[in-house]
Amino acid sequence: MISVTELRAGTIFEDQGNIYQVLSYEHIKMGRGSANIKVRVKNVRSGATTDKSFINGARVNDLQVLKKDLQYLYKDGEFAYFMNPSSFEQIAIPLKLIDYEKDYLKEGQNFSISFLGNEPLSLTLPPKMEFEVTETAPGVKGNSATNVFKDAVLENGLRTKVPLFVNIGHRIRVDTRTGAYSEKA
Repeated sequence: MISVTELRAGTIFEDQGNIYQVLSYEHIKMGRGSANIKVRVKNVRSGATTDKSFINGARVNDLQVLKKDLQYLYKDGEFAYFMNPSSFEQIAIPLKLIDYEKDYLKEGQNFSISFLGNEPLSLTLPPKMEFEVTETAPGVKGNSATNVFKDAVLENGLRTKVPLFVNIGHRIRVDTRTGAYSEKA
């Protein structure tokens, strides 16, 4: 059991038979009453996100989660396939479990995956990833008095806004939390 004040983004816990991953944490203290802890959580099995509120001092079941670095191989209609680089064991993870993250998967790249026993729970993306721009309009000189952005399509099919100086073939870094352009690689 852990105190709800120890819940932070990424923590996985069990409450009322469901397994949750914390997305955000907020500690609220109002006047003379006791503090409330509000967390935005994602149900690991169903993928639904909800807000939960706990009183200060409440406890939840802590889960012993094992993280493994696995190499991404490929995906088909229902599963993404990863390989353990040391044992060469292949692991299939349902795409519904990694709904948002699946767009950022690149062949041959390692990702950290959390497991409860043999059940995969979540995939952790690096904060920034590098992609090549495959489609974008040419930049027009003279439009750069302020931060002006144009649409671009990346090698993984994602659409994002990039500055005017970015052209087809350039490599850029994208913030995986927001999907926004971060910097030129």
